[in-house]
Amino acid sequence: MQREQLADFLRRRREAIRPAEVGLTDAPRRRTSGLRREEVAMLAGMSVDYVVRLEQGRSSQPSPQLLGALARALRLSDDERAHLFHLAGHRPPPADGVARLARAGLIRMLDLLGDTPALVMSDLSEVLAQNRASVLLSGDHTGYSGDRRYIAYRWFTDPAARAVSPPEERARQSRQLVADLRAATGRRSGDPTVAGLVERLRAASAEFDRLWAGHEVAVRRADRKTMLHPRVGRLTMDCETLVTPDQRQQLLVLTPADAEARERLELLRVLGVEEFPTGAGTTGAMGPPAR
Repeated sequence: MQREQLADFLRRRREAIRPAEVGLTDAPRRRTSGLRREEVAMLAGMSVDYVVRLEQGRSSQPSPQLLGALARALRLSDDERAHLFHLAGHRPPPADGVARLARAGLIRMLDLLGDTPALVMSDLSEVLAQNRASVLLSGDHTGYSGDRRYIAYRWFTDPAARAVSPPEERARQSRQLVADLRAATGRRSGDPTVAGLVERLRAASAEFDRLWAGHEVAVRRADRKTMLHPRVGRLTMDCETLVTPDQRQQLLVLTPADAEARERLELLRVLGVEEFPTGAGTTGAMGPPAR
């Protein structure tokens, strides 16, 4: 771990980012040219004290998970993110492995979309990053670990994951999730991560096992989904999907399908997140984003 170089790199990257680039208000009397340490801590989901110690070269070695959070918060490019890992004494995530970090370009697109809900998802249905509008709409899906980090796994093993999907849409959603995962296994033949997930799902869910045996294949690039939000009610959303060239990550953009959904989404922006229920049951209860 190169503490002094790591401290200098983090400090300079923080000072180079304008608040507006990460969705924060850029007040006219702001004294700091870039982000404040408190803002980096908020964006990365860590304590201010740890950010201070990192920038002063006094911290313990940050974990790969913390480095990934810092890379997202500071909007690092792919090269900058690899450099961050090297300075911290870690090997950067392999390009040919399962992408657990959202691509830097997709993170920037999330920022540019502003009040339009959008998220970055892996081809195995793991949410890698969300903008604030997406969190308002469907809860935070990025805090899970183990198999529960996969939306498909939660959908088939946790009844709460279906709570806000209208009953008449749940069977279609189940088939689409399975068909999409089937397509991923074809592209990634021999990948033990994919094979293991499918094996565990087949053992955990009779419904998944039955649908998997049907061998349906379909990559969804556009969809319409009804969401039952606990605070503003029913919203019908259209979803468009942009896929990276290697098909490992997807940018999902959700837009209101009608005037009523637009009004309710605007109300949700006004209400904010302060009263949004918290806990694993909530983020799961909001169900999978439209895909």
